[in-house]
Amino acid sequence: MKQVKIGLSAGLLACTVSFGAVPAIADTYIVAVGAAANSLQGRSAAKFAEDLQAALGDAHTVEFYADGQLGDEKELMQKLRLGTVHFTLISSIMTNVAPEFALFDMPFLVQDREHLKAVDAQIVQAELAPKAEEAGLKVLSTWENGFRQITNNVRPINVPADLDGLKIRTPSSEWRVAMFKEWGANPTPMSFSEVFVALQTGTMDGQENPLTNITGANFQEVQKYLSMTGHVYSPTYLTSGLGVWDGLPDDVKAAVTEVSGTIQDWALAEGEKADNELVAKIEAAGVAVNVADKAAFIAASAPVYAAFAEKVEGGAELVARAQALAN
Repeated sequence: MKQVKIGLSAGLLACTVSFGAVPAIADTYIVAVGAAANSLQGRSAAKFAEDLQAALGDAHTVEFYADGQLGDEKELMQKLRLGTVHFTLISSIMTNVAPEFALFDMPFLVQDREHLKAVDAQIVQAELAPKAEEAGLKVLSTWENGFRQITNNVRPINVPADLDGLKIRTPSSEWRVAMFKEWGANPTPMSFSEVFVALQTGTMDGQENPLTNITGANFQEVQKYLSMTGHVYSPTYLTSGLGVWDGLPDDVKAAVTEVSGTIQDWALAEGEKADNELVAKIEAAGVAVNVADKAAFIAASAPVYAAFAEKVEGGAELVARAQALAN
């Protein structure tokens, strides 16, 4: 059985990304992520590539790239449409594809991972995925990015007022920016690959990410405080280009569908395990850890929900249905 290929030589890599759109039906399938290889996103994508290779056997080759080798999320999204990358993980910037995906940017919406699975089954796959198809993308499965926490170099964050004036890196999501502005911070969207240096040099005071991304990128080496806010649960979506997906042989589609479903359960379990283990790792690096006042943050988030209801058609109903699924 073939082994998943990790990376390419510089020359071959250049050839891979310089061609025009590749045929949808191919002997080689490329799985690429902008996230760090040792983050949960990176490990989930790597396991998907490995398991897909096992399912496809010798008839096909699956190649895997992490650490932004083939681009960040925004660039990879475009490569899905071109067909030069076959599968990637898209997280917060999915709101740029369809505004309804910003449901997951609503603070403290998702209660736990069982709640996420219910929202995925009844809302994401049923209603949001078709909207992505209108933009040329095929959402295949919803995996874990994780519950997001705040790190910074100025002070512990206990209540929203503690964020006043802090320069906080966010993903390129208008709702994440709006949220941190509402809480008094000075949010700045920035590519994930640029964050470590921005924190190290003081260009940014802090950032917000799941623990797996924080440790995967070694932010604990350049941050003094970790505040456990859990303000957003952000999923990540296994995504293909619609043109690529429509052109895949039926047996490949079946293999991708089966493997992606098993990876969802694996990723959620790994995320829960990491939540129980990584705080100690971050503390061991000398970072001070505190648990924020969740009630204070929830109270300060009401304007974000009001804006979502006003700006996104059917937004209030969408939020209500998602919240009801927690029961």
